Amino acid sequence: MQAVDACIRSHLGSEVVLVNQVAEYIIGNGGKRLRPLLTLMTARACQYPGQHHHVLAAVVELIHTATLLHDDVVDESGLRRGKQTANAMFGNAAAVLVGDFLYSRSFQMMVTVGQMRVQEILADATNLIAEGEVLQLMNIGNTDIDVPDYLRVIQYKTAKLFEAAARLGAVLAGVSVEQEESLARYGMHLGTAFQIIDDVLDYSGDAQTIGKNAGDDLAEGKLTLPVIYALRRAPEAELPGLKAAIVAGDLAIMPRLLELMQQTGAVASAREVAMGEVEAAIACLQGVPDSETRDQLRQLALLSIERDA
Repeated sequence: MQAVDACIRSHLGSEVVLVNQVAEYIIGNGGKRLRPLLTLMTARACQYPGQHHHVLAAVVELIHTATLLHDDVVDESGLRRGKQTANAMFGNAAAVLVGDFLYSRSFQMMVTVGQMRVQEILADATNLIAEGEVLQLMNIGNTDIDVPDYLRVIQYKTAKLFEAAARLGAVLAGVSVEQEESLARYGMHLGTAFQIIDDVLDYSGDAQTIGKNAGDDLAEGKLTLPVIYALRRAPEAELPGLKAAIVAGDLAIMPRLLELMQQTGAVASAREVAMGEVEAAIACLQGVPDSETRDQLRQLALLSIERDA
């Protein structure tokens, strides 16, 4: 990971001062670096002997960072991980344009690996992520969204980059198609579980720990899995009022909604879905040769649902 961070910083340089300032601010704010970690771990699990995995792990992190910059502008977010967002610090225009810079720089970097397959994987991933963002936008305020539609959004918007990150290590190592697919599916299931738990923590986590307040997603009109289950199981007489308040962005309903989540087991049900994804991810590792790294990938999947931030 130190090599990846060094690679990121060595490629962030620009003659445009504002680009450097915004890029350094957003990269310097850290994050879990989970997606680049996946590329490193799958490359090791497949016994890749080279150094290109550092570059591709950095590429994955830059793509993720670019999506965060654009997300925060679309969502009009002021906080991320408990700190001011780049758009709050530098303005929406700067955040969008530096996001574009990070996207284009990531593609410059991936070209240096010299594998068309790598470029294909990352081009497909970024395109699907964009579709996921549009899908999410279309569903803003949609109180009738169902579980399959919700899962489709997070698989496009979040899990696809996890899938690509995991697949890249296998591609670099030149393993069999079956092994590559096993690791790609592992990444998809892991990414899905990770996002579901993020959405659960929005209603059950500590605000200081997760870096945002309960109901922030709802204030933006995003109906995530705990809310979907709560509405599905709420008393029929309350539904019109609850839905109207959600559409209006009225967070005065939050105490009642949180109460319903506990009474109906909505949060627990969402966690069960995440656990199912983790179990599916672990099952995919059966197609990977036994090693310490495979065990670590299993532990990583379990950690994704045990975390509190």
